[in-house]
Amino acid sequence: MLTSGIIILSGGLLDPNPGLIFWTTVTFLVVLFILKKFTWGPMLSALEEREKGIQSSIDRARTAKDEAEEVLKKNRDLLAKADADAEKIIREGKEYGDKIKAEITEKAHTEASRMIASAKEEIEQEKRRALDELRTEVADLAVRGAEKIIMANLDAEKHKKIVDSMIQELSKNRN
Repeated sequence: MLTSGIIILSGGLLDPNPGLIFWTTVTFLVVLFILKKFTWGPMLSALEEREKGIQSSIDRARTAKDEAEEVLKKNRDLLAKADADAEKIIREGKEYGDKIKAEITEKAHTEASRMIASAKEEIEQEKRRALDELRTEVADLAVRGAEKIIMANLDAEKHKKIVDSMIQELSKNRN
């Protein structure tokens, strides 16, 4: 049909066709029914199973996270305790070392004092022995000298008594 130069087409895609609408609706409903009966049920159950699996995985992940946090907390506590124990051991070691040092120093001072006292005693004994020897030697020399000088006037025994009495007097005067 041609009217005034414009061509009108009938039966275009946008023209409503009741038969086409009816059959399209029927086909849609049949496909919908078939999909619901055979596909949607298994698809929904598969989706539900997948959702349950995902939820289970999430729950396990949360549980694992909680367990990991608990283990981490225990490890931190153990590390803190180990640090405290190490500090305690170090402190006790230093205290023990200081105690041993003090004991050794005290023993050294005691031993030094004992050695000094012993040396002083030994020196005093040696001094007494030397004085005794010196007195004896001086007495012998004096006796010999006196003996030669006064040989004619005194006998040896009187001379010895005189020298011994002199030595005793000298000893009394020095002490």
